[in-house]
Amino acid sequence: MISSMQSSPRSLVILTGAGISAESGINTFRGADGLWENHPVEEVATPEGFERNPQLVYEFYNQRRRELLSDKVKPNAAHTALAKFEHQFDGSFLLVTQNIDNLHERAGSQNLVHMHGEILKMRCRNSHLVFDIREDLVFDTQCRCCRSPGNLRPHIVWFGEIPLHMNKINQALENCDIFVSIGTSGNVYPASGFYQTAKISRAHTVELNLEQTGSSFDEHIYGPASELVPFYFESLLESVEQVE
Repeated sequence: MISSMQSSPRSLVILTGAGISAESGINTFRGADGLWENHPVEEVATPEGFERNPQLVYEFYNQRRRELLSDKVKPNAAHTALAKFEHQFDGSFLLVTQNIDNLHERAGSQNLVHMHGEILKMRCRNSHLVFDIREDLVFDTQCRCCRSPGNLRPHIVWFGEIPLHMNKINQALENCDIFVSIGTSGNVYPASGFYQTAKISRAHTVELNLEQTGSSFDEHIYGPASELVPFYFESLLESVEQVE
């Protein structure tokens, strides 16, 4: 528990998953039947699927992008609480998200990495340069660097690809005092092993989730992220201020 920690934390790593964005109205890709919006994962979330049918993949992510940019999707209290904590905390802070939306940024988070990419970015397959995008991406969209159609892909980490920013993430995990996992099932590697890396370095590990995952964190708190996250991080900030 926060009150049982022996010293004031100076370094935190936060991991967020689909559970924190679901309360903002963003649908999760994967259904209970394992299909991604009625598509097998191999069709819309692998390099091979993109090679076979790029237009299907473009349209899949175009729909996700339109949803994110609609007026109905906004940051919720959990996003806001994390941004508030980051700005008030004097120690080292890294927010790692598996989500490809921009809700953390819109809430005000700054020290943030997207390990699975970003839906509002596209990448040239030749130069690997990354560009912002707000409109639909299609096969005939001309690349800004090579001026060739068909060379752009969503800036998303697909199955079989290596997540982004892993060196920075692992370094932060090895040096943190507290690791907090928020709204993630703990089933997707390598994020599922982050708490173990932190525990090896003697960090206090905390799971804030809607349901039990079976992972052996030091502390488990269950409920909606929009309720748990503000309460937990306000309490943590108070404990830091009391120790100082």
